[in-house]
Amino acid sequence: MFYSSDAAATRAFLRDVLRLPFTDVGRGWLIFDVPEADLGVHPIDPSGKPPAPGSHGLSFYCDDIHATVAELRGRGAQLDGEVEDYGYGFAIHFAMPGEIRVQLYQPKYEKSSRAPRPAG
Repeated sequence: MFYSSDAAATRAFLRDVLRLPFTDVGRGWLIFDVPEADLGVHPIDPSGKPPAPGSHGLSFYCDDIHATVAELRGRGAQLDGEVEDYGYGFAIHFAMPGEIRVQLYQPKYEKSSRAPRPAG
């Protein structure tokens, strides 16, 4: 769930720029279908730098970050700088309308939900 200072603009960005599939449930509400997810838990910076305890972040992942970045920029998305190697994968950050920041990343690891399951 995103809490946005401009919910209509955030919904339009998710629909038109990120092109997430959605269901229009009426009165301006769009519910986006994001069928697969990962959850990670990161330690806070001991120096007290953001993010603070209790905060959270959201990342969208992709299979080809450079192609995805080019496509998103072509649709008007404002991405920060260039793709960087963070160890776990390649990533870049961007802002969405409504004062929301997210990360786009291409993992270097094989997602267990995509890996073949052993027979048995």
